[in-house]
Amino acid sequence: METLEVVMGAHGPIPKRSEERRRRNKSDGPDLAKAPSGPPADVPDLPDPDPLWHPIATDWYLSLQESGQAAFYQPSDWAMARYAAELMSRGLAADKPPNGQYVAALNSVMASLLTTEGDRRRARIELERKKTGPTLAPVKPLDAYRDLASG
Repeated sequence: METLEVVMGAHGPIPKRSEERRRRNKSDGPDLAKAPSGPPADVPDLPDPDPLWHPIATDWYLSLQESGQAAFYQPSDWAMARYAAELMSRGLAADKPPNGQYVAALNSVMASLLTTEGDRRRARIELERKKTGPTLAPVKPLDAYRDLASG
């Protein structure tokens, strides 16, 4: 079983991504945790969202299953995610807008699940993004063109 050492700093500015840091020779805590590539090996059977949940809560819960940090989740994290989705659904379905305390409590639960990039950076977890961009043309056609032009 893999262990994950995480330093949780809930306050202060969000740290920069590792590639944006200038000073790389000074250690500022444990190494960054990298999510394994590919689907996690031991994903628990996750319950479907409750059909009575508000659509936004359902979308949020389903998005967690596709997110990179899900590779680190344990069954208790998924139980907490269901709890957060239930809270979110009740707040969104209420007749009156939720108060600040309710919103802060929900944000705290969501932060403990590392649902935003800022939350993950504070925990020193970075998800590597797939490299997407334009592909460069092969060099051979350019060499052939140069040969025609010079010849």
